[in-house]
Parts: sequence; C-alpha cells; structure tokens
Amino acid sequence: MHILVLGAGVVGVTTAWFLRKQGHEVTVVDRQSKAGLETSYANGGQISVSHAEPWANPSAPLKILKWLTQPDAPLLFRPGLDPAQWRWALSFLMQCTSARAAHNIRQIVNLGLYSRAQLQAVRQDTGIEYDQLEKGILHFYTNPKEFEGALAPSRLMRDLGCDRQVVDAARAVELEPALSPIRDRIAGATYTASDESGDARKFTQGLARKAEEAGVTFLYGTEVLGFDRTRDRILGVQTLREGHYEMLRADAYVLSLGSFSALLARKLGLFLNIYPAKGYSITVPVKNEDAAFRVSLIDDEYKLVYSRLGDRIRVAGTAELSGYSRTLNYTRCRAIVRRTAEIMPEAAYWDKAEFWSGLRPATPSNVPYIGKSHFGNLYLNTGHGTLGWTHSCGSAAAIADIISGRRPQVDFSFTGL
Repeated sequence: MHILVLGAGVVGVTTAWFLRKQGHEVTVVDRQSKAGLETSYANGGQISVSHAEPWANPSAPLKILKWLTQPDAPLLFRPGLDPAQWRWALSFLMQCTSARAAHNIRQIVNLGLYSRAQLQAVRQDTGIEYDQLEKGILHFYTNPKEFEGALAPSRLMRDLGCDRQVVDAARAVELEPALSPIRDRIAGATYTASDESGDARKFTQGLARKAEEAGVTFLYGTEVLGFDRTRDRILGVQTLREGHYEMLRADAYVLSLGSFSALLARKLGLFLNIYPAKGYSITVPVKNEDAAFRVSLIDDEYKLVYSRLGDRIRVAGTAELSGYSRTLNYTRCRAIVRRTAEIMPEAAYWDKAEFWSGLRPATPSNVPYIGKSHFGNLYLNTGHGTLGWTHSCGSAAAIADIISGRRPQVDFSFTGL
C-alpha cells in the first residue's frame, strides 16, 4: 500500500521506518523544514520504562489544588474558555482512582518494555548515534512522603517486568556520585538499570535520513489543512506548500501530529481527548566532568528529568495546561535552573542555559491512541504525552503490524481493535 504519515516527529518518523520495513510505499508530510523540530526537538532525552506512573493517580487532585497558586508548580493548570481543556480536566480526575492508575501503569509499562527492545533493534540495524547512554535511570526523592508514595507503583512495575529496584541514599550516591552534594537530603531512590537516554532529535533526524535512503519520501514545509472524505473513508489530505494547495492521496493515512492531531481530527468529527501539556527544558554545557552525572536522573518531587547528552546536560519537566502557545514562561525556566543548580552546583555553566518549550500531546490517562479510527483507512499513532521518545519505536512497530493486518506482539489496549 501507499501510506501517508502525517507528522515527522519521533513518532511519525519511526512509523514511516517500520512501515517501509514491511514493504509499504511511504510518504511523510510535515510543516517544518526537517524532521524532529517540534516536540522531539529538546525533550527530556530518556527511554524511561520506569517512568510509568501516570499523572492521574490518587494523590494528584490534592497536589494540583496546592499547586494552583504556585507559578512554578510542576503541574500548572491555567483555566480558559476552551471546552476541550475542561473536558480533558474532568477526564483526568476520573482517571485518578487506584484501579484506573493501576490499569494505566500496566499499559504504559507493557508498551515501554516492547518499545525499548524495538529501539535497540533499530540501533543495531542502522548504527545510528544519538549521544545514547545505557546506564539506567535513577529516581531520587528528597521528600519522604514522595518516596513512600513511589513504593507501591514500583512494586507493580516490577511485577510487570520493569526491574525498578528500591535503594537507599548511600546506594543512590554510589550509583551516581554527582548526587553527593545532597546525600543527606535523599530520603530514598529507585534504580532501573535497563533504562536508557539519548538525544531524540538526533535520533529522529538520523532515522529520517536512513528512511529516505530506504525509499521513504519526505515532504517538508507542507502544512496539513484538512481531508477529502466519504462517510467512512479518507480520500485525500489537503495541504499547503510554498503557497500552493495540493491534495495528497494514498491508500491509508496515519495521524501522528502530536497535540495538533486533536485539532485536525475534529474536522472529521473524530474526538481525540488530547490536550497540549507545555513542557520546558534547559540545555547546558558541562562545566566539571567529575561533578556532572552520567546516570540519567528523575527528580520526582519536582517532576524533572536529567539526561547527559555528550558534553551537554538536558533537564526537562513541568507541565502547563494553557493552550497551544509555546511562549516561554521564564518563571518556570528559572525554577528548573534553580533546582538543578542546587543539586549539582559545579556540574554545568548554569548561567548559559538554553531554554525551550514544547507541546506534549497528553491524554488524561497518559495512554496513547494507537490503532484504527472509525474511518476504514485512517490510523492513529498519537497522544504519547511525556513518553513519546520512550514509546516511539514500539508504537510504530505496532501500528505497522496493524496496518499490515497483523496483531502486534505486545499486550496493550489498542484503539479500535
């Protein structure tokens, strides 16, 4: 089949790669000048199967109430007049039960384990270099209550096959000496040795080049405007490129436009409960190798992730539910710098931080849409939230199987199956 993939972020490019491997003719459409220039551009950099506890969990409602008055809070909700925002928020609260959180953890872990294995296979097949490190991920806690709250989800993750081990402060510092300045403040930690990190943008652009060499066509600078359709099938995609309108036609279509998937789907009368969660990151040059970390870190209390990308440090996190604007909130940027400099003051040139924001396509459950829509030839691979990099190769392999008429080799609640 000829398949049109809408979106050239890490999810869209991996989708194109796996579809091409299964013998399909593939065209990728994206409004940017190259792959990986939006949400994949400067994300947290972690392949984090262990980061599977959804935002919606039993402790979330009280935390969010407390954070409403804090401009630098880890999760900031700015109420507006957008009905989609309120619908999303209500759905989020409905996901905050123990039963729903456990169900969602199961989905996220299963997909994460499968995806990490698929990424490793892609890396072996292609030889792509993207500042990857296979040194695990260490969650550390400076708040005893936060640490206690992490123990039950960690047990569930271990039961599901994610080897997230509980360790004490001494072991945490032994694993990552860069945490020595806060040794006395660490209440506890967990360590997942099999997790990884790497630059998602480098990977996405490298894989796009490999895909192009394999015969995939990329149409950059091409904006998707809408669809030509019948009652139950997509006939074409209306695009705008260099001032010219063009209808692109294919046998099947994959929607992988991140947060913008929901807006485009509305034109079809298709409701996707995806809302943009604006996240922030800083990228900082390493100052002192001995003080800089190598093991990837997660500061769960502040919802920050730390990745070492060669001679750079990437710290990303927080979520702001305030619409589709990517305008930087410097209060939130400075909060990331302040917290990170407090933990490892000599690791980097903190005054040289580069700020970035991106719109994560969040679902209330943190579980993405992967599978069929009610249009016979329109497929979904979108809504990955903070875990697009982690889940990209697994969701791409799965949607390629679904389009090819096969059942994916992962236990996951696929859309429309």
